Amino acid sequence: MSMTNKELQALVAKARGGRVVRTGFVDGGSLDRRLLDDPELGYRLAGGFPDARLVMLTLYPAHIPEVESGVHVLSITPLGGVPWDEQDLRVQLGRLDLGEEALGDIREVRGSFQVAASSKAASVLLALSDLGGREVTVEEVGETAGKGSKLREVVVPSMRADVVGAKGFGVSRAYFQQGISGGKVRLNGQPVRAGSEVREGDSLSAEGLGRIDFRRVLNETRRGNYKVELEVHR
Repeated sequence: MSMTNKELQALVAKARGGRVVRTGFVDGGSLDRRLLDDPELGYRLAGGFPDARLVMLTLYPAHIPEVESGVHVLSITPLGGVPWDEQDLRVQLGRLDLGEEALGDIREVRGSFQVAASSKAASVLLALSDLGGREVTVEEVGETAGKGSKLREVVVPSMRADVVGAKGFGVSRAYFQQGISGGKVRLNGQPVRAGSEVREGDSLSAEGLGRIDFRRVLNETRRGNYKVELEVHR
């Protein structure tokens, strides 16, 4: 479920032609975000979870103020019997023939499973009362399974991933560096080093903390620091 630059360029061309286009779920780390840096376009990446690996990309002409993400998060609870793990659920969902790119990340939450799904897949799942011969309940959690997002303006001395991440999430730099060393932090879906630089349009996700979307640099202070705008998802 990766996307090549050629495929992404074709979608960009369609959006520049005045259309709203949307992918299925793809690996967010496979998207070359430099191709999305176009003043004639707007875009939205959504995976249903703050640190989702699989995301849906929506591209639209810049004059459109906002578009829906197309992502739904459902809670699926198997009733009775031996508890399922995530792999059990994936096997049963695979038998529904929803399509390879119709489902995103799956998270287990105290015996239930939160599943990111496209609109079409969500309508199928919401109609289920039985899955793999097992009674289930299905309800919609919402577009984003988390505490929501907030725009923050912070001042950082550099664009290093550890600096921006610590400041954005409001944790110590040492704590955030431990997460990087433990492989729990990703930049645009790929493992990150502390010294890696974050640029406008980048997405920095940290397990247990959420995701930071680097919106823009607002200005440079007299002391050589940077005031930046971050969208923090928790």
